[in-house]
Amino acid sequence: MSFTVFLGNLPVWVTADDIKGWLTAEDLVADSIKVIRNHETQESKGFAFVEAPTSDEMQAIIRRFDRAPLEDRLLRANPAQPTKPKGGASAASPVPERTPRRETRPKRANKPAKEHPPKSAFAAELAKAL
Repeated sequence: MSFTVFLGNLPVWVTADDIKGWLTAEDLVADSIKVIRNHETQESKGFAFVEAPTSDEMQAIIRRFDRAPLEDRLLRANPAQPTKPKGGASAASPVPERTPRRETRPKRANKPAKEHPPKSAFAAELAKAL
């Protein structure tokens, strides 16, 4: 069984060694620490996962670091949630069928108003005069 803590709202400069140092200073133990980084820039995304050896150790890490101040922010620590499958659907909830989209007409450029035949003889004479 996994006892993983999500540690969030971290400044981008925080490394796994920093977190390990904080845990050691508090007499807390972690089996592993993984700071999540952007694949392209290698900059921290501002969160990490700390794997604790026991449930009690996980709770102690959460109590110590949840809402702990660091620089101008408060850290977040809570039990990590299992990852969701990509695409947002799980086997238990199949993807609903999509309803067909309604056809939309392309937008038209401004056209002059259609000319309607005059409704009366007077309107016809007036249209000729104009």
